[in-house]
Amino acid sequence: MSTFALVVALLFFIAGFAGIIFPVLPGVILIWVGMLIYGLMTGFENLSWIFYAGQGAAVALTAFVDYAATVWGVHRYGGSRIAIWGGVAGLLLGVVLLGPFGIILGPVMGAFGAELLVRGSIHQALRVGVGTLIGFIGSTVIKLIIAGAMLLWFFVAIS
Repeated sequence: MSTFALVVALLFFIAGFAGIIFPVLPGVILIWVGMLIYGLMTGFENLSWIFYAGQGAAVALTAFVDYAATVWGVHRYGGSRIAIWGGVAGLLLGVVLLGPFGIILGPVMGAFGAELLVRGSIHQALRVGVGTLIGFIGSTVIKLIIAGAMLLWFFVAIS
């Protein structure tokens, strides 16, 4: 049962990493779910509530990183507070209107449009749009590092 549980967990881990790189799937959440399923299938051998609480904190950290990286990207490239809110609104609308691609394009278009409205400079709005994209790429790298640490802890705990 342990080998089968590990194979199932690995499938979730692979889907989770794919979701981090291509944000169509809830990446880090899938990794956590894979760990939970492994625990359920093995009677939670070697995986305590502290382990799952720590992993849950890592998942929460990735959600914060997503938001903070967007804010940092807009702010670092001279964007206004309205551009930050435009990026957040763009994320929400982008997902609804553009599907999975809206997760990437929505914040960029939202920050760009808001900055263009506030300052009227297409050059500055483009800078802010690029900053938002850089923030997104940075958050992806940080989420990959967090996911790697989660998996390292998992494999150490089950070995």
